[in-house]
Amino acid sequence: MSVRKYHWKRLESFCASLFERAGVPAADSRIIAESLVQADLRGVDSHGVVRADIYLKRLKAGMINTDGVMHVRADGPVVLLDGNNHFGPVVGMKALELTLNTVKTYGNAVVGVKRSNHFGTCAYYLLKAVPHDIVLIVMSNASQTMPPTGGIRPFIGTNPFSIGIPAGRHLPFILDMATSVVARGKIIVAAQKGVSIPPGWAIDKYGNPTTDPHAALEGSVLPVGGAKGYGISMFIDILCGVLTGAGFGRYVNNMYENWREPQNVGHFFIAFDISRFMPVEQFKERMDRYIDEIKMEPKAPGIEEILIPGELEHRCAQERMRKGIELPPAVERELDEWGKQYRLDLSQALL
Repeated sequence: MSVRKYHWKRLESFCASLFERAGVPAADSRIIAESLVQADLRGVDSHGVVRADIYLKRLKAGMINTDGVMHVRADGPVVLLDGNNHFGPVVGMKALELTLNTVKTYGNAVVGVKRSNHFGTCAYYLLKAVPHDIVLIVMSNASQTMPPTGGIRPFIGTNPFSIGIPAGRHLPFILDMATSVVARGKIIVAAQKGVSIPPGWAIDKYGNPTTDPHAALEGSVLPVGGAKGYGISMFIDILCGVLTGAGFGRYVNNMYENWREPQNVGHFFIAFDISRFMPVEQFKERMDRYIDEIKMEPKAPGIEEILIPGELEHRCAQERMRKGIELPPAVERELDEWGKQYRLDLSQALL
């Protein structure tokens, strides 16, 4: 049986139409769809269209506010955005807009966000920012899926940390990482595919190591680097949650399990205008030289090339744009069912 592949742009249009017919404004629907499909293109399937089902379910259950006005409070380069429980990617794009406008005026920007939802990959915002010749740091907290070091019960999220830095002839530096060994979404994907997960990813609810994705989802994912990953995750939770007024720790609600309260996710954007340090072209030349020298370093046995953060995902995106995106059967079924509900044909998105 041949593998079904989807054209990225048609899949994006299909998803945007799903959200629009579900009652989301057209412009916002396009943002949500773009953020999901970009994740699939870049090989981050855990944050791709696999999330469309839960997004739509929460919308249908009244857990997302699509018509509320987001509130902004600014004091010079420091801005606080109240997302008013809108879809995370829509709130994230508003935060990015505020960041770009603020950094243009002041040379730097700090934008905190409260009352948001799951906002996809941080790289989605970084890639939109680096053409503006800024350095952008993006963080978000998440619902509790990871124990503190020494604990066995989830308390803290796999809170992502990311940074985007432009270069000249080289690709930009795009680091987007969870503070866990692996994003919990990858365990969800493994459970959907019915495959085991590698040792060291997670523990079960009793604190025992497990390779069963279902036991892992009942238990906890583990922090990257042990206590170091735990400390970084806690730092992100303090900035995104405690400082902004969003949820933190156990008060960031799980979008799969809590159907009574909004998620109240917090994000944090920090930006610097490169031209305030040196001419942009000089900086890009220095970045290119830095990357050239890294790539010329001696290679370990069996290694053909040294890559920079974001390069592997870029190559994956180029390949999937040409060859199509393969979706797990469970995700295909979910999208097909939503399509039938809103009189849309998923097969029209096939390559």
